Amino acid sequence: MSEECDEAELLALLHDEYARAILTATSTAPMSATELADTCEMSPPTVYRRVERLQECGLLAEETQVEESGHHYAVYHATVDHVTVSFDDGDVTVEVAREEEAVADRFTRLYEGMR
Repeated sequence: MSEECDEAELLALLHDEYARAILTATSTAPMSATELADTCEMSPPTVYRRVERLQECGLLAEETQVEESGHHYAVYHATVDHVTVSFDDGDVTVEVAREEEAVADRFTRLYEGMR
């Protein structure tokens, strides 16, 4: 979990339906903000606010997608695999399991995005 996002903030963020929709959509394929707005049926400002917060908490990553024309834009993908919430002796613990992407797979995905 990011130092900027404590357990209470993380739980509040996961409670937000827009944040959950973005994580769900980007868990299958990277998406641009425009694609997220269309897919998740939310306004672009809502997308950008949630994306920023999800990134601050380490649940979403940004990469640059480059088209053949040279145009480039940001796409986002979920980095969280699952979240576990534990209640033990009056304490709440939140554990975030992040996806582990092999370096070779990341390089291939970045290279294919540049073609």
